[in-house]
Amino acid sequence: MLTPPDIAHESIQQRLSQAYGLEGARIEFLPLGADVDSAAFRIHASDGATYFLKLRKSSADQSAVAVPAFLHHDRGIEPVLAPLPTKNHQLSLQGDGFDWALYPFFDGPDGFERALTRPQWVALGKAVGAIHRTQLPEALAASLPREHYSHHWREGVRRYQRRFINGVTGDDIVMRFFAFWEDRAEEIDTVVYRSEQLASILLERPPQLVPCHADLHAGNVLVGDGDRLCIVDWDTPILAPKERDLMFIGGGVGHTWNRPEEAAWFHEGYGPAEIDAVALAYYRYERIAKDILEICDQMFDAKASPEDREEALRQMKSQFEPDDVVAIAHQSYDAVT
Repeated sequence: MLTPPDIAHESIQQRLSQAYGLEGARIEFLPLGADVDSAAFRIHASDGATYFLKLRKSSADQSAVAVPAFLHHDRGIEPVLAPLPTKNHQLSLQGDGFDWALYPFFDGPDGFERALTRPQWVALGKAVGAIHRTQLPEALAASLPREHYSHHWREGVRRYQRRFINGVTGDDIVMRFFAFWEDRAEEIDTVVYRSEQLASILLERPPQLVPCHADLHAGNVLVGDGDRLCIVDWDTPILAPKERDLMFIGGGVGHTWNRPEEAAWFHEGYGPAEIDAVALAYYRYERIAKDILEICDQMFDAKASPEDREEALRQMKSQFEPDDVVAIAHQSYDAVT
């Protein structure tokens, strides 16, 4: 969220006191990311410690906290940021329509703001390789969704394509968005078609499933001094082919991570692996379809703020820039065909 949720700071202080024993905490809202379902705060405790509080719109799925906790504490994968337990030994709590999770505060910008050093790329590859090689406990693995190449995102984009046939009406932001859509309509159709085509190929193969972060772009990797790094935002873990995560390395999401040497450094740490070129191209197209659908939903959400909708328009345009996600997905497709 770029605008704070309607929760008084006094209510946040009270909940932190009851659940975590943090007294007299000072609350600072952080306008991070484009996820309208999540809010972030920096918590300044009275003893000088600093924490990161994340609020997600409530869900019965606790894998977003259970998976990183297992990877960090049980598997010893240090770069995975794990939630702190409450006084009742819970990894999160619920209130005000959100799931609340408290984390140690990692002091450093994300990968969009600061480029990873070569040692950090190697360390990221090593961490992701360890994640993919992890055997999750049976109950935890059973709680995760499994890749089935759903048509959800593609069909969602098609619904907007049908809706836009006769034009749209709206404010200036909507009309600028629609003008851009019309200009890129043919390429948007190509993205959806190729994603569908590649999914049909992959459905004929029995996939080897591994634990995946599923949103491993530069914004979810924090970089600190001394070549430290941290993998955050485990909102959508899934059991999927390893390419579900590897598509971000060299994939250009956010107009970064698009240099060949960075991918080489990552794979130096990740270790030898046979990459499925079809899966890699599929996931890159599917990510674009997902982002386009979410951008459209946000653009036409009556409750979205003008700031959030302007950010949605910016993200929509950026995907089609040279060396960004659409161009790189086309390159991945050409490598397959």
